[in-house]
Amino acid sequence: MKKIKNWFNKLKWEDEFHDEDNKVTIPLSKNLDENIKNLEILFKDCGDFVKRKFPIGINKELNMFIGYIDLMIDRRVIEESLLEQLILQVRSVSPSMDKIKSSIYEFIRDGGIATADVKEVETLDEAVLAVLSGDTILLIDGYAKVIVIGTKGWPNRGIQNPDSEVVVRGPKEAFSEALRMNTVLIRRRIRDTKLKVKQLRIGNRSRTDIALMYIEDIVRKDILEEVEKRLNNFKIDGILDSGNIEQLIEDNWKSPFPQIQGTQRPDKASSAILEGRIAIIVDNSPFVLLIPTTINSFFKSSEDYYQRWSIMSFTRFIRYIAAIFSAAIPGFYIALTDYHPSMIPTPLTMAIAASREAVPFPSVVEVVLMELAFELLREAGIRLPGPIGNTIGIVGGIIIGQAAVEAKIVSPIVVIIVSVTAISSFAIPDDSLTVGFRLIKYLIIAFSAVLGLYGFLLGGLVVLIHLVSLKSFGIPYMFPYVSSVINNYYDLKDSIFRLPIFMINKRPIFARPNEKIRLKIKNKKGE
Repeated sequence: MKKIKNWFNKLKWEDEFHDEDNKVTIPLSKNLDENIKNLEILFKDCGDFVKRKFPIGINKELNMFIGYIDLMIDRRVIEESLLEQLILQVRSVSPSMDKIKSSIYEFIRDGGIATADVKEVETLDEAVLAVLSGDTILLIDGYAKVIVIGTKGWPNRGIQNPDSEVVVRGPKEAFSEALRMNTVLIRRRIRDTKLKVKQLRIGNRSRTDIALMYIEDIVRKDILEEVEKRLNNFKIDGILDSGNIEQLIEDNWKSPFPQIQGTQRPDKASSAILEGRIAIIVDNSPFVLLIPTTINSFFKSSEDYYQRWSIMSFTRFIRYIAAIFSAAIPGFYIALTDYHPSMIPTPLTMAIAASREAVPFPSVVEVVLMELAFELLREAGIRLPGPIGNTIGIVGGIIIGQAAVEAKIVSPIVVIIVSVTAISSFAIPDDSLTVGFRLIKYLIIAFSAVLGLYGFLLGGLVVLIHLVSLKSFGIPYMFPYVSSVINNYYDLKDSIFRLPIFMINKRPIFARPNEKIRLKIKNKKGE
């Protein structure tokens, strides 16, 4: 005890309590006052740290201490399940306090607190982390251990509608910023004990809770191990959103295309887990990451499986066409008008020439100016409040386009080209993939402006080669359009066109090879 006190007296600054990973290194003491003093130094200038030392028993012969962060706990649990029950329980045995004083810690831990969520920690670092996570700590004089009571009750916005993956038919729930609420939304849909929730903690400062959710007998072990390896491969001050994790563990950070899928929808995450994929849930983030992924996964919507296969196959085909249009139309227009006008029908050529007669800029400058103007409007619409943002996007586009045509800065055909390109980009279901196509659009414009139609084809070839070279945790990014033989071409049944559900009776490439069957239908004989 003297050695600890001497060492403690040498400490002058709070920083000396921590190691290089920001973990508290000072040990717990059996002296309650010393533990309180350590906590006061650690939580110095933390006005939201609520603490109380109080004696219990008829003769007040036993001292205890509780601490928690204000508004991060459920005060009702503190008052009814902890303080009230604690005082009543100990008072009921106070005549024999001397007999049980040697085991009072075990008595309170095992029966003195009226809540099931109670655990024991033996380090000050674990106790501090529990407080910062929304739990309450209880220290008892004479014991170098801490009782942690689950009292999490911080405010959150609850379950709301998804705003980035809207569907006509299907569940309307969206993930929230509370990790445990998000795991419950998935657990509610997959009621299987083999659905595992492996919890990690990342961030030296933020100590952010992260959960990996997967089905034990379906997930590929090599992919699961690789995900855990990458998550443990870095140290960072803080993780504030799942986007931080995505950028740190993706395969190719130079690519404009996302190699990890994010979703706001619990039904979409549950469906991915049933396919053998892994969901990464990050506390304080309403977006869940799905690993691994392919480009085909980004074109799928939850609604695809809730409505008839024929109309949803047509809709998915339209999405693919829209993605190609969003990247290719401006470059194709520049290549034809500047280098190959003879390939355009004569009446259309004359109409384009007439509309561009008074325009002082070449077609490539027209297109780039209008594309940048639409990008500016898109960004402004996002930052402004909902109704105003939508108005700015629509009215601003009309006004700027009309004004630019009347001022002879751009031709009407360019306004049409840019408008069709923008509308096509909105048809892509996943916003992160939309950003990728928006970027490569400028690459194809550059190739087309220099080499014409040959440059257009060369730019498309460069993009295609890049997509084929990508992988997501060992899975080819362009699967099933490449290497589909690996899964006996089965994944093509749910690609550009979606076949009826009874024909998609096997899991995709993400699942273990021996766990492919997911649907069995009895024949007329009941077999």
